[in-house]
Amino acid sequence: MKNKLILVSSDQLGKGDKELGEGVLETFFTLLKQREELPSAIFCMNRGVYTLTEESFVSVHIKELEGKGVNVFACKTCVDYYDVEGKIITGKISGMGHFIELAEKYEVLTIS
Repeated sequence: MKNKLILVSSDQLGKGDKELGEGVLETFFTLLKQREELPSAIFCMNRGVYTLTEESFVSVHIKELEGKGVNVFACKTCVDYYDVEGKIITGKISGMGHFIELAEKYEVLTIS
C-alpha cells in the first residue's frame, strides 16, 4: 500500500445492497488499518465524503489511519454539495487540484 492514494468515491463498496456495501467498505478499512504498510493518502469525493462523517462507521477507521500518519482529504465541491462540512470528524477539506497533484505523485487505488 506504500505510495498509494486511495480514492473513495462512495459510502459503500460495490453495487447492490446498500447495507452490504457499507459493511464491505468498513471491513476494507478495518483490515487496512491493521497492515504495517499504509497508504500515503485517502481522498474522498462524491458520496465518499460521507465516510468522513459521524454518520459512517467507516469514519472511525479512517480517523485511526489519519492518526497513524495517513493524509486524509475531502473534496470541497462534494462537501458543499452534500452540506456535510459540520459533520466531518476526520480529514481536511481540499480541492480537486490537490487530488490531481496527489495522483501525479502516487498510484491511485479507486474504491467505489
